[in-house]
Amino acid sequence: MMNAILWLSLTVAVYVLSKRIYRSYPKIYLTPLLVTPIVLIAALELSGVSFAAYDKGAGLLSNLVEPATIALAVTLYKHIDVLRKHAGAIAAGAGCGAVAAVVTSVGLARMLGLQTNVTDSLAPRSATTPIALSVSHMIGGVPTLTAVATLITGLLGLLIGPLVVKALRVDSPVARGVLFGTSAHSAGISKALEYDAVTGSVASISMMFAAFVTLCVTPWILPWLT
Repeated sequence: MMNAILWLSLTVAVYVLSKRIYRSYPKIYLTPLLVTPIVLIAALELSGVSFAAYDKGAGLLSNLVEPATIALAVTLYKHIDVLRKHAGAIAAGAGCGAVAAVVTSVGLARMLGLQTNVTDSLAPRSATTPIALSVSHMIGGVPTLTAVATLITGLLGLLIGPLVVKALRVDSPVARGVLFGTSAHSAGISKALEYDAVTGSVASISMMFAAFVTLCVTPWILPWLT
């Protein structure tokens, strides 16, 4: 029990510290969503503690994901006029992005000659984790592999997204929100909120819509790509 409390406390402490550092030095490589897992993985490896033992304590934080997601409704409500005005553009961007993510993931996996179960596991990687795991299980993938691929996708979107925004000079909050919400799910929302509340709201609704599209189209697209 003490070990569980210790790892829970350490996880929170590392995140809070990394967030303070990021506020003082807002560099991409210092973002808490990147620093925290790296530090914790290193700590687990050095201490020889298994993930199962770590999860007994720190796993309690996973229970906060659902209420945190529901809390996004507050931000959505505050900017409902913007969402209504650009509903068509958001739906089109997030929907096409979700389909493109499935097609490119499966297509690249096929080109590399990966096994079918691995390919199926990678197909829903751009959806938010709960949806991605459900889709993976439904189509015969390996949920654990899907979880890892989803995490990597979120981190890459978190790191590369700002570079894309800067290089292409994307000034529209709607465009930025669709980009982050569709490509990097919850990690993207975290980054989008750093720009402004509107970008964060659009990212939230884009993530939800992209997840819905992924859930609906993945089982239908896969047979066409075999």
